[in-house]
Amino acid sequence: MGIASGSCRDDPAWLAHRQRRRLITRIPLSTNKPNEHALLVAVERQRQQWAAADSLEELASLAETVDVEVVGAVTQKLAHPIASTYVGKGKLQEIKERREDLDYDVVMIDDDLTPAQQRNLERELDVKVIDRTALILDVFARRAATHEGRLQVELAQLEYRLPRLTGLWTHLSRQGVGGVGLRGPGETQLESDRRELGKRIVQIKRELGDVHRHRQLYRERRKVVPVPVVALVGYTNAGKSTLLNTMTGADVLAEDKLFATLDPTTRRALLPSGRETLLTDTVGFINNLPTLLIAAFRATLEEINEATVLLHVVDVTHPNAAEQMATVKTVLEDLGADDKPVITALNKVDRLLPDDATEADLATLALGDLLASLGDAAGLAVNPVAISGACGWGLDALLARIETVLETEAVFQPVVLSVPFNRSDLVDFFHRTGRVEDVHYTEDGVVVTGYAPAADIGKFAPYIAVRGAALPSAGVASSARSGAPESAA
Repeated sequence: MGIASGSCRDDPAWLAHRQRRRLITRIPLSTNKPNEHALLVAVERQRQQWAAADSLEELASLAETVDVEVVGAVTQKLAHPIASTYVGKGKLQEIKERREDLDYDVVMIDDDLTPAQQRNLERELDVKVIDRTALILDVFARRAATHEGRLQVELAQLEYRLPRLTGLWTHLSRQGVGGVGLRGPGETQLESDRRELGKRIVQIKRELGDVHRHRQLYRERRKVVPVPVVALVGYTNAGKSTLLNTMTGADVLAEDKLFATLDPTTRRALLPSGRETLLTDTVGFINNLPTLLIAAFRATLEEINEATVLLHVVDVTHPNAAEQMATVKTVLEDLGADDKPVITALNKVDRLLPDDATEADLATLALGDLLASLGDAAGLAVNPVAISGACGWGLDALLARIETVLETEAVFQPVVLSVPFNRSDLVDFFHRTGRVEDVHYTEDGVVVTGYAPAADIGKFAPYIAVRGAALPSAGVASSARSGAPESAA
């Protein structure tokens, strides 16, 4: 029913209501999502690699990476986690009681939970419960910047969620049946969700298979003119991306955060002899790295298996540097890359010096003292070099060590070539793969003196003038002896 024009505007009650509305202060509403508050829970076992306090500290850093505020932590000493609820009944009751004081709305478990444990904990605590794997997956999801990275993270997330679908749709798990003997129950929502997840997993694996083939073709092209590959490996936030930027002038994101970069980046770098090498930055490792991520990032981690040398970057100033090195070694063993030659870059040494220190002050840091600070993990520091990736200190020594290890691995042999002018391609190939000590020209061609990998000697067979330790020039021989690796002596 309509209202006559002006009938309500003359109403004193309506006018008073309008006046009250004008006096109300308009306050803009915040659209920012409020931070969640987390309680950390861990089981402290005997003879575990990481102390529970250190592992919880890392879990807190992961939580802060995804904008979650940590309000407390609870630990319990057990031989192994309880199969049903992860912690014992008494500790579970303590966690319930602490909710009034801490006002947490999520519980983070510093371990991998089974689907049954997660369901039971959420039922008992009446809050969201996530384990270490789910938290790391969330961090990876935020950090993935490329299409490949997003596919890899989505695959890991779907494979993580698939066994946890049970019980999420119990209200739709039963369908009404028709008349007696006419038809059976319809498809449940759980079965439908599983089928859709399975389809998506198959599709992502197909797309990642295309990525794998593309990377394989790229590697095959690199092998036409073999250039040694040095893969930067290490614990997350050890400074790998910063070191790559400093050594090659790359522009890779480098932040003081866990898993700041996920996608591999390859750049060229010049060794002291002028030869080129490829430096590849890889995803950082972490304690209890989920096997789902290792499987999903197969195409990325294959760069480690294809590398000639591994450059293990260690944050020597971190209080858990020894545990981090042991974790990296374990992951490399899982990847089957533990048999490769390794160079250890003891990074961030500038933090051990005064603020006004310079590269010359590196000499005041005894390498033995740095290794001693690692305790039992000092034996894992193979071919150690003290550097600062942020300041660019010690990089000349690092590049020289890389070249020495590369030459030792390739078994460089002294050789003198007499190459005709029409085979200048061989001279170029020698410059790319070997170490040139001397070049001079004659009427018949080019005479090249230097060291070549044993695997490539056959390519120069028709033009080898001298092969072995006896080099014709005393000056050349002297320089070769001083700079050649032991395998070439």
